[in-house]
Formats: sequence, structure tokens, C-alpha cells
Amino acid sequence: MLVTYEELTSEAKVLIYPGSRKLYPVELPEIEQELTNFSQELDGIDICFKLEYNRFIVFIISEETPLSLEQHNLLVGFVQELEKHFDLTLLDKVNVCFKQGQYVQMKEIPDFKVLIKNKGVSKKTVVFDHMINTKYEFENSWEIPAEESWLSHFF
Repeated sequence: MLVTYEELTSEAKVLIYPGSRKLYPVELPEIEQELTNFSQELDGIDICFKLEYNRFIVFIISEETPLSLEQHNLLVGFVQELEKHFDLTLLDKVNVCFKQGQYVQMKEIPDFKVLIKNKGVSKKTVVFDHMINTKYEFENSWEIPAEESWLSHFF
């Protein structure tokens, strides 16, 4: 069942799918409708979604109604369909997403290392940690300085 973000506790499960590009304004209504339809069809699951920075699709799932393996597979299949339909990558969580001014960028790790070397990013650059697990972590640890992330050893 589709619920509001506020209804879910800090222990709710978070799944983040970073887009390989920014979602275009013309795409957003269709994507939001697809996300709404999918979330409403998940019987017995309290779930909500957020579109962050027009680039990240975030699902938040109540810890009281966790996804079964079958439902998780449905979710991944749904995300794969979004990838095909909108010609973007959402399932690659290894790339580095970071803020450059008001923009969110995505780079492969070797390219991010080049940015470090050329001083295009610093230890203070805000990066996104897609491996967080809970709503609490999403609210408090998703956006952090690179020096506090797994990328710190590159500096």
C-alpha cells in the first residue's frame, strides 16, 4: 500500500536507485505515475517513494512489512523497465554521485579519481552514499563530505 513518508519510522528500509542522468521535467509526471502505480500494486507492503534532485529514485519500505524475495524481484524488474523506457541507468550503484555547486554529477570511479587529482573535487565535496539502509540513515548520512565516505582513501 502506498503510504506517506511521514508514516514510516526511522527504521524503514531504504532502496536508492541513482540515475545516470537528470530526469527531464517532461518525464517526471510519467515517472511519478509509474512509481505510484507500482507502489499501489504491492499488496501487503507499506511503501512510499521520493524523487530526489530529479536524479534518484528512493523507495522507503516499512520494516513491519518487508519485501519478500518475489516482491524484491518485482521491484528490480520494474526498475529495469524504467531504465529501458527512459533510456537511463538506475541499477549501477558503484558510480560516484556528488554535488558540484547546485548540480548533481555522476562519474565512474576512475574519472572521479582524475577529478581528485586535478582538484575538481575536494574532501569537502558532498557525495551520496547509496548503500545506506534505513530512513534514519537517509535523513542523516546519505549526503556527506567525501572525507567521511568510503571515498576518503582516494584523497
